[in-house]
Amino acid sequence: MTLQVDNETQAKAYVQSVYETVVKRNPNESEFHQAVKEILESLTPVFAKHPKYMQHGILERLVEPERLITFRVPWVDDQGVIRVNRGFRVQFNSAIGPYKGGLRFHPSVNASIIKFLGFEQTFKNSLTGQQIGGGKGGSDFDPKGKSDNEIMRFTQSFMTELNKYIGQDIDVPAGDIGVGAREIGYMFGQYKRIRGAYEAGVLTGKGIIYGGSLARTEATGYGCVYFVNEMLQSQGLSFDGSTVVVSGSGNVAIYSIQKAMQLGAKVVACSDSNGYIYDENGIDLDTVRRLKEVERKRISEYVKEHPHATYHEGCNGIWTIPCDIALPSATQNEIDAEAAKTLVRNGVKAVGEGANMPSTLEAIEIFLEAGVLFGPAKAANAGGVAVSALEMSQNSMRYSWHFHEVDDKLHAIMKNIYRSSVQAAEEYGHPGNLVVGANIAGFIKVADAMIAQGVI
Repeated sequence: MTLQVDNETQAKAYVQSVYETVVKRNPNESEFHQAVKEILESLTPVFAKHPKYMQHGILERLVEPERLITFRVPWVDDQGVIRVNRGFRVQFNSAIGPYKGGLRFHPSVNASIIKFLGFEQTFKNSLTGQQIGGGKGGSDFDPKGKSDNEIMRFTQSFMTELNKYIGQDIDVPAGDIGVGAREIGYMFGQYKRIRGAYEAGVLTGKGIIYGGSLARTEATGYGCVYFVNEMLQSQGLSFDGSTVVVSGSGNVAIYSIQKAMQLGAKVVACSDSNGYIYDENGIDLDTVRRLKEVERKRISEYVKEHPHATYHEGCNGIWTIPCDIALPSATQNEIDAEAAKTLVRNGVKAVGEGANMPSTLEAIEIFLEAGVLFGPAKAANAGGVAVSALEMSQNSMRYSWHFHEVDDKLHAIMKNIYRSSVQAAEEYGHPGNLVVGANIAGFIKVADAMIAQGVI
């Protein structure tokens, strides 16, 4: 017993020491600090049980990116004005495979956000069971309101620099917020032009006609619902007959809504960066898809076609709508402590994180203490990168699977992520806590690979 206490004390001191170093080395990077703290606190029982990870300095190496690339992206707008944005790519960890992670184009993008996303991606990719390491990238460029020609000129300039650091066996970017099939297409064309080679596996999220995978667009949303459904079924619950609120109206939100509806749920709200809509009769998904995917309009336009629905300015209010299941699928830290308390008061039974780190640490604690089923982002939203890795496999084989084949593989991957998270939580003394379970399950695979490969 004394030895166990000593190991736990030593493990806590080790974790705290590494976290303090991260804060000192990376000042004013709150998002990165938050991601590191959440994961490190979960790993204390692992270090207590297996001191070898401390002896090999695994955490010290894990929290430091292998490479952080920052570059200038000059481009010319439609008025002939020269614009300059900043580009990023973090190659965080390659212990189990080439760096893999999306590109985000949004004004909020900075080094802290890219590092938090890359750090989380390392564990998420490990959880999928596929041979992919962690990376992330993007730019503070805002694609909203830009013409197709402006998007093309920007992405070509972005890839002119990024191409120096990526490759199908080195680093494989994909899409994320602000980067869809259009942006990936322009970047792939520019990469091909510069390299003079058709290297299909260098980017994922491509169009179907030039190497993309069926079900990739749907993957993150579908995967989130598959994961949440596993949580619900473990408690004798289901989507069937449940009321669901989904934040966001991009790919993740749209296909979370679609799959939840297919499983019998009524989805009553969704949002964009300006505000949210509430439709007590259930969201008309066809309208949302047309507005956001085809016409690229604001979600407020929905009420013009469905006058019984209501539109509300601001995003946070969406969490005041009573629901059985909440699927935050917009952006980081959208659910704070107050929003979490409101959801709990209103009887929420399950929360599945479709976005990256959409709940603050305080919000997560509130959900767990209230007994809410909670699917953390690195587990619940791993479907996108899982199918991206399946796209890489198809590119390597010069072959394409049917939609149902990819969807079946995705479903199996999400079930395995759920099971491995449950097992890890139980093994390390936190039964039912999928935050701890997912962190530990993702960590052990990466850590063991790092030990096997030596100090590099």
